[in-house]
Amino acid sequence: MRAYPDTSFLCAMYVQQVHSLRAAAVFAAMTEPLHVASPTLYEFRQSTRWQAYWNGRDPLKGFPKATARAVLAKLQSNIAVGALVVVPVDWADVVSIAERLSAQHTWTGGFQAFDILHVATALHLGATEFLTFDTNQRKLAELEGLVVPV
Repeated sequence: MRAYPDTSFLCAMYVQQVHSLRAAAVFAAMTEPLHVASPTLYEFRQSTRWQAYWNGRDPLKGFPKATARAVLAKLQSNIAVGALVVVPVDWADVVSIAERLSAQHTWTGGFQAFDILHVATALHLGATEFLTFDTNQRKLAELEGLVVPV
């Protein structure tokens, strides 16, 4: 496995936004399926459902439930055909890596828990690239030697 995505990359892949063209280009150029662990999928699915919830209360925010359902269906379709592969991880090791990252970098970088877990998962899986559009998460990945090509 070469590249590991965070939730911002998945969002750009499945929901039209400013980074969508770049995410699509990176995904199309990949020579292997995109590997992702279950917590990243959970955060993406939860975020999608949250956007629909928010839109139901204020139509100027988020996106409609029909869009959310289509996004989730497309994600599931990509998993079913193998374009995305859900990889197992040793969570004790991921949390151990995350603890190290937190202790080493959060005091000065202000990194959030899920951001640290995404980078820790990438490191645990031996990724060399980290796919993110999140500026702070990019900093953490680069501090840990991961290449951030987007």
